[in-house]
Amino acid sequence: MILRGLKFGMILQLAVGPMCLMVFHTSASYGLLIGLSLVLAIAIVDSIYIALSGLGVSAIINNNRVKLVIKLFGCMVLVLFGANTIAGAFHITLLPSITLFSNISGKGIFAQGLLLTASNPLTIIFWSGVFSTQIIENNYNKTQLFFFGLGCVLSTLCFLSLIAILGTVISGFLSQNIIDLLNICVGIILIYFGIRLLLKK
Repeated sequence: MILRGLKFGMILQLAVGPMCLMVFHTSASYGLLIGLSLVLAIAIVDSIYIALSGLGVSAIINNNRVKLVIKLFGCMVLVLFGANTIAGAFHITLLPSITLFSNISGKGIFAQGLLLTASNPLTIIFWSGVFSTQIIENNYNKTQLFFFGLGCVLSTLCFLSLIAILGTVISGFLSQNIIDLLNICVGIILIYFGIRLLLKK
């Protein structure tokens, strides 16, 4: 079951999202260890959302008013991070009073990873759909679903760790101008995902 979850999760990882690019950018800019701390933060939030989806929390989040609040919060977080990342390319900090946004230590990146990944709680609804499909198609029980979900989390850890390593290796060949351009690209993508989240039906 773990292997099945791992395979399924790897397929999902191929749909490159903003956090994948964030991991690459973080590792390329600050090194492998800080990049891996971001990977760990993403995996922790994913595992929490997978657990919550198994408990049926998606039914609450599917409420239109709750969903709107979640979308607004998620959009705000992603746009703020995106704008701050773009400003960082020009050595400007938009939010200097908030340590979370300006701290580039492992702890700072870890906290950013938790907040950024958690900014899209609609993921719970996605995972609930995945698990519902697995129950119907494969008749999985709770134990099997647990190990399937564990495999999905492991796929996040494996895939993003490889991205972090790739970012670290490639960083040796990147000039500061390229890294600044990467900052701008990641920032634009974060803002795009934030706006898309808000407009998503």
